[in-house]
Amino acid sequence: MVQPTIDLTKTVERLRALSDPTRLEILALLRQGEQCVCDLTGALDAAQSRLSFHLKVLKDAGLVTDRRDGRWVHYTLVDEAVQEVATFLTSTPTSSWRKAARCCG
Repeated sequence: MVQPTIDLTKTVERLRALSDPTRLEILALLRQGEQCVCDLTGALDAAQSRLSFHLKVLKDAGLVTDRRDGRWVHYTLVDEAVQEVATFLTSTPTSSWRKAARCCG
C-alpha cells in the first residue's frame, strides 16, 4: 500500500491548532455544517473577540474557511485538511517521518 504524502510542517501547524479545547469545540460545531460567527458565539458562550482569535488560528492552519455575508462571517470545515490530519494520526509512520523525529540525525 502506498503511503500518502504528508506535509509534516503543515501537519504540525494543524495539530497545534487542535491543541485547545475551545478550538476543538468549534470544530465539533462545524462538523454539523456551516455556522455563522454569531451562532458560534452563542453556542460557546464566548466573547466574539476571543472566538475570533480561535477562528483565526483554525483558519491559518487551513482547517476552516470563511465566507462573508453582509456584516456576518460564516465558517466551514475544510474537509480535506481534517482528513489529512486523521490520515496522519491513523497511518503507519514512513521512514521519512522517523528521520524527521530523530534527535541525533
